[in-house]
Amino acid sequence: MLSYIWFTFLYQPLFNGLVWIYENIADKNLGWAVVWLTIFLRLVLLPLTVIGERNALKQSRIEAEALEGVKAFKHDPIAQKDEFRRIMKKNRISPWAKVLVMVIQLLVLILLYQVFMRGIIGDRMTKILYPFIDYPGKLNIYFYGFNLGKFQDTLWAGVAAVYLLVSIMIENRGKKTWQKSEMYYLVVFPLFTFFALWLLPMVKSLFILTSMIFSDTITILRKLLFPIKK
Repeated sequence: MLSYIWFTFLYQPLFNGLVWIYENIADKNLGWAVVWLTIFLRLVLLPLTVIGERNALKQSRIEAEALEGVKAFKHDPIAQKDEFRRIMKKNRISPWAKVLVMVIQLLVLILLYQVFMRGIIGDRMTKILYPFIDYPGKLNIYFYGFNLGKFQDTLWAGVAAVYLLVSIMIENRGKKTWQKSEMYYLVVFPLFTFFALWLLPMVKSLFILTSMIFSDTITILRKLLFPIKK
């Protein structure tokens, strides 16, 4: 039952969507088909992304309010921490929208892995395609000379990890001091991302990189349209 639901409602629609984009939009380039698929997916999830950005804006304002509130206890560090926690707890924001976007993207990552491992060649493809989707023949799995199905691709995994590192640094560029946990996050998260993508087909790096660029674009637009008052 679960395998039927997975194949019929998740794997097959994504596979057919990818092939349709490959044939009609990406000029028979599977790499660009994955990029377009990622963009279309993020556009579908845009309402949730906007909610997540709105929550991030609220979170920043609440933190500013909390920092302002603790000034009354400037000679009592313990009272400052208690007041900060009280204000943050009172205005707690649910992260469900952001979590849901991440879960859906994780599902697509798994589905893309299955597509590249078992479903892009031969008779198997014809059994998966819908009747109204033309059979494309042998798919071009090279993206500017890079094999999308290649494992342990250092370049693209490195590009995604470096982009993540730069993105985190830009997001926190106003910080004068870094806590030890934040420094670990700055170093460990990009390194973990690199090794995880290095172990997977190169197409995963392309998917993650496109998704990160889309997210950062939305964040930049939000900051331009709804800047946080200092």
